[in-house]
Amino acid sequence: MTMDEKLARLRAHRNNVRRYRRLLNTRLSDLEREFLNRRLSEEQTAIDALSAITFPFSMTLGGQNAGSESRVV
Repeated sequence: MTMDEKLARLRAHRNNVRRYRRLLNTRLSDLEREFLNRRLSEEQTAIDALSAITFPFSMTLGGQNAGSESRVV
């Protein structure tokens, strides 16, 4: 997979996270909310895994691994 493909996938996952978060701010049934939370978790896991492969270096900040707080906001 090329760097462009990896970045495109990261953008797609990020967009999905944003969409799911936006939907979670609407009126939903418990089942719908559960589904979106599960999908949100799956997308974040995919982002974390793809980020680790795409950017395989780590930097430390204040004694902590900077990647440990790399959740998409």
